[in-house]
Amino acid sequence: MDQAHARAVRRRLNTVTIVVTFGALAFGYDTGVISGALPFMTLPTDAGGLDLTPTTEGLVTSSLLLGAAFGAIIGGRLSDRYGRRHNVLMLAFVFFVGALGCALAPTVPVMVGCRMVLGFAVGGASATVPMFIGELAPASRRGQLVSRNELMIVTGQLIAYTSNAVIGFVAEGAHAWRIMLGLATVPAVALWVGVLLVPESPRWLVSQGRRDEALEVLRQLRVEDPAPEVAEISEVVEKTARLQRNSWQHLTVPWIRRITLIGVGFGVVIQLTGVNSIMYFAPTVLMSTGMGTQASLVATIANGVVSVVAVATGIAVIGRSSRRTMLRIGMVGLVMSQVFLGLASLLPEAPWRGYIILALMLCFLWFMQMFCAICFWLMMAEIFPLRVRGVAMGIAVFCQWISNAVVTLCFPILLDAIGMRTFFIFAAVNFVILLWEQRYLPETRGKSLEYLEEELASGADGRAVGPGAVG
Repeated sequence: MDQAHARAVRRRLNTVTIVVTFGALAFGYDTGVISGALPFMTLPTDAGGLDLTPTTEGLVTSSLLLGAAFGAIIGGRLSDRYGRRHNVLMLAFVFFVGALGCALAPTVPVMVGCRMVLGFAVGGASATVPMFIGELAPASRRGQLVSRNELMIVTGQLIAYTSNAVIGFVAEGAHAWRIMLGLATVPAVALWVGVLLVPESPRWLVSQGRRDEALEVLRQLRVEDPAPEVAEISEVVEKTARLQRNSWQHLTVPWIRRITLIGVGFGVVIQLTGVNSIMYFAPTVLMSTGMGTQASLVATIANGVVSVVAVATGIAVIGRSSRRTMLRIGMVGLVMSQVFLGLASLLPEAPWRGYIILALMLCFLWFMQMFCAICFWLMMAEIFPLRVRGVAMGIAVFCQWISNAVVTLCFPILLDAIGMRTFFIFAAVNFVILLWEQRYLPETRGKSLEYLEEELASGADGRAVGPGAVG
């Protein structure tokens, strides 16, 4: 009976995680699909496109990210007020409306507006989905289940790249981009239907004084008696509310202000690496080297495959490696990859040139997704002190999306102006980022959140591995 109950609980947890991470899948699809749509959207209007220029390409692509910046801030507040489940249902509807609007957009201004609406859902999902999973999962499986969020994002991007390639072959060129963007409605519908069957977060229920409902939810998702966990959640909720009551005043404390600024800076520099110049514009980059439209769409599938495998590998490795070491390896790999991408501009024009550039892009993505992206999301959840965590995370995520938008807006303009030499700029920026990370970022491996907070409050730089590290 106990084993049957344990199996049933595991099945329910897995089902809930899959359903909720449809939000991450939609996030990934919507950020990845634009890469294949852009080559068709640059066609003249009488050929079915939107006659995009390098500037409007950047504007259309970055408008989603601008919407995401506000979606992350507002979405987090809505989930606190109305509940995680209710917020995800609302985001599913916004995903659907935004995707449908993009697919039907007749002009560039309408497309930009619809992309901002879609971006609001993407940003809301980035703030709500990991938190929702973390609050539904037991402590023993939390890291494993929450990490599936990042895996579903890159899986969504892989699906987008693959469907783009198929649609590019079988659909009429004039309408291919509309079909690509319209398919984003499918994960939105799946998310909305699925979340109707998912329970509300027990932590949110406790914060609203609904302890009996929280206990009932946890009985479905726990093998052991959930009563002690509900008591612990109640204690944590009360402590968090007490500590965060004057969050802005706490930022006047020097060590808290310092680590908050470091965390916000980390959110900015992770986008300055140029990762999304590859994720959003891979076909455009490959076409600039002479590769055909269809060949570039197919080649971009490799980006998605490498990202999925790299994230899965990073999840397996990060528990045994220090964060600072992983970031150091990753950043060195990024700098070298981008230097070679820049040097590729000196190669003679030939059919094999595009494939060398593709291989270098894949090398860049491997280092980014396995080492840097994994560390970023994990460390952002670890480094902020509890008393300012809500405010600091909100600022950091907002700045991250704004930084992403700026890079995305500028990249096609730079690519048009100076070609592949744009990657020399990224390489120089990443070298500076490497020095900054190694100088300022604390190590979080082997440290409880409380230990790290005490260490930083003592004036230490926190760069040593903690006492709880194993291996």
